[in-house]
Amino acid sequence: MRRAAVKALRTSYQCTFRGLRASRRGSPLPLLQSSKAASSGSPTAHYNPRLGTATARYLSSTGARDSSGTHHSNANPEPLRSSMYVRGAFVTLLSGLVAYGAWYNSGDSNNDSPIASTTSVTTTATGAVPTRSVLVIGADELHTGTFVGDGPISKTTSDNERVVEMLSPEQATRKLRQYEQSVYVNRGQGVVRYDVSQLPSNDPIEDDHAEKIVEVPNKAQSSDPSDWMFWGVYDGHSGWTTSAKLRQALISFVARELNETYKSSPDLIPSAAAVESAIKTGFTRLDDEIVHQSVQRVLKSNNRLVAAEHLAPALSGSCALLSFYDSKAKLLRVACTGDSRAVLGRRSESGKWTATALSTDQTGSNPDEAARLRREHPGEEHVVRHGRVLGGLEPTRAFGDASYKWSRELSEKLREKFFGRSVSPLLKTPPYVTAEPVVTTTKIEPEKGDFVVMATDGLWEMLTNEEVVGLVGKWIESQAGSSSKSSGYFSFLQKGSKTALPVESSESEKNSGNKTPIRQRQWGATGTDPMERFVVQDKNVATHLVRNALGGKNQEQVSALLTLPSPFSRRYRDDLTVQVIFFGYDGPKTGEIVVNKEATAAALAAAAADGNKTGPVKPKL
Repeated sequence: MRRAAVKALRTSYQCTFRGLRASRRGSPLPLLQSSKAASSGSPTAHYNPRLGTATARYLSSTGARDSSGTHHSNANPEPLRSSMYVRGAFVTLLSGLVAYGAWYNSGDSNNDSPIASTTSVTTTATGAVPTRSVLVIGADELHTGTFVGDGPISKTTSDNERVVEMLSPEQATRKLRQYEQSVYVNRGQGVVRYDVSQLPSNDPIEDDHAEKIVEVPNKAQSSDPSDWMFWGVYDGHSGWTTSAKLRQALISFVARELNETYKSSPDLIPSAAAVESAIKTGFTRLDDEIVHQSVQRVLKSNNRLVAAEHLAPALSGSCALLSFYDSKAKLLRVACTGDSRAVLGRRSESGKWTATALSTDQTGSNPDEAARLRREHPGEEHVVRHGRVLGGLEPTRAFGDASYKWSRELSEKLREKFFGRSVSPLLKTPPYVTAEPVVTTTKIEPEKGDFVVMATDGLWEMLTNEEVVGLVGKWIESQAGSSSKSSGYFSFLQKGSKTALPVESSESEKNSGNKTPIRQRQWGATGTDPMERFVVQDKNVATHLVRNALGGKNQEQVSALLTLPSPFSRRYRDDLTVQVIFFGYDGPKTGEIVVNKEATAAALAAAAADGNKTGPVKPKL
């Protein structure tokens, strides 16, 4: 998660024409200008004699401050790990039950194997000469170009520019698909499939995610059981330990509260207010364990190792976006703490999709959140400064971030005895940040093919709600009538226009209070025909969204952004985690949860096949 203030980005390119250097700035340009465009009209690309490369200048940016990771483990039966570690089962039957029913966990196992680079060969009159594309990374700008010859590529120039070999389009695609996952939910309970994709920018990635399904038996023996389904995305900052803790525990904490609420209600049908209260209680109890109970254990032990294990998730932080679907009531509750976002796509009578935000970004730039903080901390002029809590933290709600929740005395005591973060000089009346979510309730219409996109803010920095829904709609159209297994799950849809995104424009969405994407804010619209920018070529719809967020049809831009190593990549893109849930009743109803191998990274699909067989869900009381 990008936590430092993002200054204005400027786009430019340089070229030489008859020995004169020309530059152009100010007009709306794509995120990265292709070298073909940069050298059109006869001028040649700018030649860099130090590198022996012809380069085209792309993006200039004042770099955002990188968030610092905290590499500590947590004292749990399962130690905390970043989501880039292999976690074994892809679809695993969980043995520990929180509510009554059988739990299924779709983990986010990952294989962090490197992407090998390739070298093309150019044939000339004197023979074959290897030609390699390179990316030149400056302090606040990028260049691309080609390196001709078989000599080594200099890693650092005299101007402290770093030179790396560009990923080819094929290598970029492999990197995009490295952590994608897809699951068919053949249970006839209103959900047919969900796709997940992650793309790290931090090393290790600070995002995380979790997906769980529990079968809930009804009191009446003649009634069929229903499902509770959970999906969560967790956007960490200042380290990965808090988001990893949420992956392990948040759904369990919420499900425990829901279980008690449903059991104590007549006919297992609690009120809407009771369900919302249960979800909020699950969130705040977990945050209390992370922030306050951990301190008690540390002070009791008086041991630095114990402090390292327990305080890491408290000192780092994470936003959380959790969806809970009750298949019997067809109600989707979305609980948001922070600035991740959920958006509903629903087919209208016109045949196009409509985009409806199911959450609101909770940052200091949100007028409602800023007003709430000023009400809770009267007389504190700088409780929100420059759109940030005490001028430092962007989200107004988050797990962890204990330096905004502990008293000054406690923070200084822990820092003196063990370790900790510096306390803001503006801190007077903590806590300033809460983990209590804002919960919305939406009636889902599976028969209409509703879908929901949940993603960390890295996606919404680059795409609008309408673009995301339109891109999913375009992807669905590409599946209809295809030979892919997916076509059976979208049989009610027809192929649409080859040009326009099938989404309706909405004034209410433009004034929803959510942040405007950086791309739009900095460069404006990049063309009247969206399909000139966007592309459909991925089997996994979450990967499809990530690709188009990075540039879509502009393959050179996509490759450049994927080539950037950490920490340089944080100046231009954030960690990305995307979940897409498809509602409906199509597909087989076998009771199984099945890995969709054609939309799942090969390593993850193999892990699922080796030791994680899926089968019919059987309730366990």
